[in-house]
Amino acid sequence: MEYADERILAFINEVEKSQQHSDIRIGPVRVGKRYYEFTEQAFFDEKLKVLMPSDFVDMPEEQSKLKYPYEQRPQIIKSDETGGINFTLSQIDQELDDESVQELTEGMKALIKRMNPTHVFYTEGLEEAGGKPIGYFDFKGAALDGFIYYIMFFFEFEGKTVMGTFCCPYGHYEDWQEAARQVIRTIRIIHEEEGEVPA
Repeated sequence: MEYADERILAFINEVEKSQQHSDIRIGPVRVGKRYYEFTEQAFFDEKLKVLMPSDFVDMPEEQSKLKYPYEQRPQIIKSDETGGINFTLSQIDQELDDESVQELTEGMKALIKRMNPTHVFYTEGLEEAGGKPIGYFDFKGAALDGFIYYIMFFFEFEGKTVMGTFCCPYGHYEDWQEAARQVIRTIRIIHEEEGEVPA
């Protein structure tokens, strides 16, 4: 009888999953065991907009110093309540144009591979947000308390480089991978003279 109950519950879960949408732009999305609403947030003097989980908050400075102990920590760190799932954005003083995004992405992946050969790399490529290329790659890296799943992404903003990351405990990567990729696709750059323009 217990086995039959488990099968019924599993069936109900599958039906629920099949009826859920997975587009972060049209309403709450189930990620793992809970639902997240994604709202557009503005960064870098409101010139860059992107959908982020609405209940992610700016990581407190003390916590960010522990998580990112090096001096050049990300300028923007949006985090869940545990501090373990983050989106970051950093504007870097390095010139970049759209045509060089892929080359930069490949170079950064090669550099990270050389720095830590134990990382396991998965996919890489270019996403498009409104016709603008965003280079990305994802990988699994070791941390003090287990493995972490990362997506790193790069794009041009005001002639300079923006580097973004998503990270979560490796055990949650299947839950978050698609939602995080969708976040990247919602990046929009605002040009004052033109009004709002998709990135």
